[in-house]
Amino acid sequence: MGALGAPVQPGPSGTISMAPPSGPPGPEIPGFVCPRRPNQGQEGRPIMLRANHFQINMPRGLIHHYDITIQPDKCPRKVNREIIETMVQAYSKIFGAQKPVFDGRKNLYTRDPLPIGRDKVELEVTLPGEGKDRVFRVAVKWVAQVSLYALEEALEGRSRTIPMDAIQALDVVMRHLPSMTYTPVGRSFFSSPDGYYHPLGGGREVWFGFHQSVRPSQWKMMLNIDVSATAFYKAQPVIEFMCEVLDIRDINEQRKPLTDSQRVKFTKEIKGVSGLKIEITHCGTMRRKYRVCNVTRRPAQMQSFPLQLENGQTVECTVAKYFLDKYKMKLRFPHLPCLQVGQEHKHTYLPLEVCNIVAGQRCIKKLTDMQTSTMIKATARSAPDREREINNLVRKADFNNDPYVQEFGLSICNTMMEVRGRVLPPPKLQYGGRTKQQALPNQGVWDMRGKQFYTGVEIRVWAIACFAPQRTVREDALRNFTQQLQKISNDAGMPIIGQPCFCKYAAGPDQVEPMFRYLKSTFQGLQLVVVVLPGKTPVYAEVKRVGDTILGMATQCVQAKNVNKTSPQTLSNLCLKINVKLGGVNSILVPNIRPKVFNEPVIFLGADVTHPPAGDNKKPSIAAVVGSMDAHPSRYAATVRVQQHRQEIIQELSAMVRELLVQFYKSTRFKPNRIIFYRDGVSEGQFHAVLQHELLAVREACMKLEADYKPGITFIVVQKRHHTRLFCADKKEQIGKSGNIPAGTTVDVGITHPTEFDFYLCSHAGIQGTSRPSHYHVLWDDNHFTADELQCLTYQLCHTYVRCTRSVSIPAPAYYAHLVAFRARYHLVEKEHDSGEGSHQSGNGEDRTPTAMARAVTVHVETNKVMYFA
Repeated sequence: MGALGAPVQPGPSGTISMAPPSGPPGPEIPGFVCPRRPNQGQEGRPIMLRANHFQINMPRGLIHHYDITIQPDKCPRKVNREIIETMVQAYSKIFGAQKPVFDGRKNLYTRDPLPIGRDKVELEVTLPGEGKDRVFRVAVKWVAQVSLYALEEALEGRSRTIPMDAIQALDVVMRHLPSMTYTPVGRSFFSSPDGYYHPLGGGREVWFGFHQSVRPSQWKMMLNIDVSATAFYKAQPVIEFMCEVLDIRDINEQRKPLTDSQRVKFTKEIKGVSGLKIEITHCGTMRRKYRVCNVTRRPAQMQSFPLQLENGQTVECTVAKYFLDKYKMKLRFPHLPCLQVGQEHKHTYLPLEVCNIVAGQRCIKKLTDMQTSTMIKATARSAPDREREINNLVRKADFNNDPYVQEFGLSICNTMMEVRGRVLPPPKLQYGGRTKQQALPNQGVWDMRGKQFYTGVEIRVWAIACFAPQRTVREDALRNFTQQLQKISNDAGMPIIGQPCFCKYAAGPDQVEPMFRYLKSTFQGLQLVVVVLPGKTPVYAEVKRVGDTILGMATQCVQAKNVNKTSPQTLSNLCLKINVKLGGVNSILVPNIRPKVFNEPVIFLGADVTHPPAGDNKKPSIAAVVGSMDAHPSRYAATVRVQQHRQEIIQELSAMVRELLVQFYKSTRFKPNRIIFYRDGVSEGQFHAVLQHELLAVREACMKLEADYKPGITFIVVQKRHHTRLFCADKKEQIGKSGNIPAGTTVDVGITHPTEFDFYLCSHAGIQGTSRPSHYHVLWDDNHFTADELQCLTYQLCHTYVRCTRSVSIPAPAYYAHLVAFRARYHLVEKEHDSGEGSHQSGNGEDRTPTAMARAVTVHVETNKVMYFA
């Protein structure tokens, strides 16, 4: 039986036609239901694995759910937890010896019903405070019984819907104790560094912790445990924080007040998204905490505020004088600014030297490139090391002795779940040229030695623009680079013939557009501009803006260091990119080994939405959809749109898919019978919303082309951001230095969904750290794929990514969508890049109209014919 959520009639040529729903489903029509797992995959050689999922044994019976309202509200979860803890101890009449669990907000669960019936009970709770006690009113009201039996029914596959209320209750039980002992962040727990120290610079450091979540799987609930790491702000004096941020070696050398640009930079860091918390040190043990709301322009010796005297008069007093008079403190750094803390209108100022950064604050802002690389070095663990660390964690956590876990009758297995996986065979790749060689990937990798592109482009008219200064990249280096590139490109079947028609030095983004306009008008049939860049520079964004969106010219950027010191590997990788940017085809899947979905016209779509970095609250999100344009599939066309900030659903999907279907028809003269849609970047909580909106949008695109055009649609969500890790049970199976599972490892039993069609596939060879297998969840399938067909198809698509000769971690169409959205971010960068951080905000599409931004990401018609994003 296929995976069906609506009545379906087989249409002509065996495709499936769906009765089009009229408009979005109303409340009375249930939405789309995810298909059942059709069967279990059999393809590939078996491999025994361990997954970082630990079985939870649970009793039958009920858990009781109560709603909590705390007045005054707005307290952080940590305080709420203290309030509830105190309440349970104070009111033994109600709670007896029970150990309720609480989620820090509104939900309380107990093993047995409380003796309060269904009425709301109001209790008064007093927390001893610093200085004075704080009194809270807590209202407790019965909400529902949560049935563990219903959960068991679902896990054993007897019922199709998983009771989320039961899963949430178990999650709260498992988190209750760690939430009191650690610093919770999302689904992870961290504790301050003990026995290690990994500074990241800029006042940040690495904290290690663990991720924990409760997941349904076949027959059993699982506890997913993983090690994790994130950046926290170091607990240290604000003066030292400032020195780190501004690269001041010794505070005593900073005799002068901060410059404007120093102050702005420091403000950005300490004010950040919502202001860092600081505590004061000048009042003995009374370490009051405040949130920073600003940094003053004036130094402490000049910043004044209205001070009320004993006699009721108000006088202006400087911060420095106030500290001298009131605390007998002569400031050491009166020339440095103050922190304004608390509410803006209250004008509370503190000199930097009496403030410390409060411990345990996670860094939300994006790390710099340098910090990211330090972070990866500090946190990458080979697979066997990670497995050991996870096992140590579970031993240390000692779940079965957690009194709350015991209270609810749970027991957690302390060894990893063993699962049977399969290693799928890799597809052969067809090359062209004189030798028409085939490549067989080995451990997810192959190479192009002795092979030529399937369709190589001949490059006759090309230019070089060097934006690195002549002293860094000399002319003979450019000459040598050209020779080496020609040699490699010739071997690859993409001959670059003759010398460049133009080779000049330039500096700065302002010269890009005039130079490119000159090149375009002067050299008829110019195919490519090779741009040499001096490291990280605003020139890159400008080259892509001008080349991709304004003039429609193919550009290939290359770093100065790779010009000065050429390596065959780098040059070969450049050729992979250049060939597809000029409309060539690097390689194709050998046709006769492809799954049978290729027997009829099929289009592969990849879709992704990228959001602005954390802490940004203005920039738009960018949605990208790409579609295959041939039968191999190797060539893809791109569509891209800007949309509302942090909007996950692709708003204009219907128009985008329509564009791609029209282009597919123009390229192939076929209308696809099937649409295979790989959707990246959707979290589980959004599966249904995304499916509802986007499946209808794809259908609508088809029907707008022709009323009765109803190709079968398969909608697959690809997830990389999860915490499932797979380890070889047998040491002999481990691959390479990092000891990871082999490329092609697939799992669809044991740790997957009780009834729905999902699987893990690790399609890439892990080089550093522990491989993260991609998770695929089929949300809709008109095409009746078997498990083997869809798993093999997905694995084969991971081998068609043009930028390298290796299998990548997600299917090429999903990867391309990511590249397209990422490129559009560059197209949105406005020309006035002022990198010297002045006090004015340099606009990155923050105040532009949606129309202007839509124009900025629209790619030139010539560029759109090729894979410009490669």
